[in-house]
Amino acid sequence: MTASSIVPARDSSIDTMRGIAILMVIGIHSLQQPLTPAWATWLDAALRPCVPIFLFASGYLTALSGRVPLAKRFTALLIPYAIAFAAAYFYMALHNPAMDHRLVATAARFVLAYVFVYYYVFVYAGCTVLLWLVFKAARGESLRLAVLLLIAIGIGLIAGAYLDPLLARLHVSDSLIQEVRMRDIPFWFGFAALGALAGTAGVRDAIGQMRVTLITIMLALYAVYVSVRWWQIGDAADYDSVAFFGYGALLCGALFALDLRVQFLALLGSGSYFIYLWHIFIVMALRDHAGLRPLGPLADSAITAALTILASILALLAIRRFAPPRVSRWLGA
Repeated sequence: MTASSIVPARDSSIDTMRGIAILMVIGIHSLQQPLTPAWATWLDAALRPCVPIFLFASGYLTALSGRVPLAKRFTALLIPYAIAFAAAYFYMALHNPAMDHRLVATAARFVLAYVFVYYYVFVYAGCTVLLWLVFKAARGESLRLAVLLLIAIGIGLIAGAYLDPLLARLHVSDSLIQEVRMRDIPFWFGFAALGALAGTAGVRDAIGQMRVTLITIMLALYAVYVSVRWWQIGDAADYDSVAFFGYGALLCGALFALDLRVQFLALLGSGSYFIYLWHIFIVMALRDHAGLRPLGPLADSAITAALTILASILALLAIRRFAPPRVSRWLGA
């Protein structure tokens, strides 16, 4: 979801992965809630690794460049987010007359990305800082970098496994635990670290030779993840679980191994941050005003997804065609 200005030289394979991921994001947000039918849970589970794909891509491109330009990345991240936040805040205020407008509440919403579905901004910012720290600590030594990345993945899995039991032991509410887990940066960083590992010398070729193996294992781990969620086995969280990491990591690896280069998907990928920030307005407008819910979960979800994808693509093309370059960058396009 990173803005196109973050990486000057575009990689069509990585952009294709991002294009797939942003369609997955729209798919998740278009599903009628709650996920009552079995197919909705299975589909939701299949689409959940969208954020891991973006973080994997970020880690991979960072490994290729060998550095993390913090100022450039944060500028490309935060200016579009601030504009979208203001629009989202206005939308929420219109639909909730009792909304808390105190300065401290507004500041907390902005810092924690607590409007609509913008938690990824917080996650990406944290992972960017961790990438910077890891690459600084590696001092340009590839073996040292690989060891640090592996350690980071281990720490992330530990954080994912024990964060919620710790918070529950401290009598934190379930709703707050869910919010914290969505922003479990050590866990999410595991996917960025995995991408950085894939960008080290010789690894991409090795992964490319394991397409069938990776796809087979990925499908098996998807079955594990959806089963854990469906039957509520152990840690059955949507995110931030070992089962989710296994499926998400293998899906990233499988897509990376396939090395897909689809022009349409690459176009979406190159503008995925814009689509991420603004597609939710279409979803929310349809949900609040279109009256699609009585049509049933399947029709509601399908129509919402189709209209959101179409409108998002048209908006991206219009911004790139008619808006000045600076405005386009400010909007994340």
